[in-house]
Amino acid sequence: MEKNAHRFPINHVLGFLTSLFLTFAAVFLAFETSLPVKTIIWVIGSLAVIQACLQLYMFMHMNEGEDGKANVINIAYAFFIAIVTVVGSIWVMSFGHMM
Repeated sequence: MEKNAHRFPINHVLGFLTSLFLTFAAVFLAFETSLPVKTIIWVIGSLAVIQACLQLYMFMHMNEGEDGKANVINIAYAFFIAIVTVVGSIWVMSFGHMM
């Protein structure tokens, strides 16, 4: 049996608490500040990207594996496919019906 099997998962707890902090920061920013709407949207979007990266690293074990590169390449490819799908869909829905 692996000797680290019964270790307390402090990294997971810290990741969870950081995710909660980022979520509450976004909620506070949205409900309790008088910043312009565009600024709020940009800051909340930035917090969302930070939280997504944090969760990929802490919970999805993006850095684990034989060399650690395969997971990063797979996730980058998934992001590329998602962006192409969203941008392509918006493009087709906006400009695809020309008479």
